[in-house]
Amino acid sequence: MIKGFKDFILRGNVVDLAVAVVVGAAFTAIVTAFTKSLIEPLINAVTPVASPGLGIQLVEGKENTYIDLAAVITAAINFLIVAAVVYFVIVLPLNTIKARRKRGEEDGPAEPTDVELLVQIRDLLAEDRHGVPAGRPVIGDGRGDERRV
Repeated sequence: MIKGFKDFILRGNVVDLAVAVVVGAAFTAIVTAFTKSLIEPLINAVTPVASPGLGIQLVEGKENTYIDLAAVITAAINFLIVAAVVYFVIVLPLNTIKARRKRGEEDGPAEPTDVELLVQIRDLLAEDRHGVPAGRPVIGDGRGDERRV
């Protein structure tokens, strides 16, 4: 059981997935810092000076009733940036590679199947044994003087 777990962990795709999660988390932290520190203040700058930001205060004097629209807009921009990077850095190149591979498979000649290869080998061996092309019926009495017609 331990060996199976070790084999699973050391598989290439599991290690690649772990690296992707770590890099993705680090990248998300960078984008979140960018949107929280730069985008959200720019959004809040369009509101009056006395306002805490772009949002709505439901009950005056209660800070926990403030609906922060700037934070929601910032989160949406954050998502769009991460989604765009994932698409252009991962999805688009992989789709391009798949399309190239598909074109390459269609361009090449079809390989013969195992059965077709075995039939060709059988016919060549039969031709060498009897001196006539394979595929025709054999005439003879079974004492070695058979020939194909």
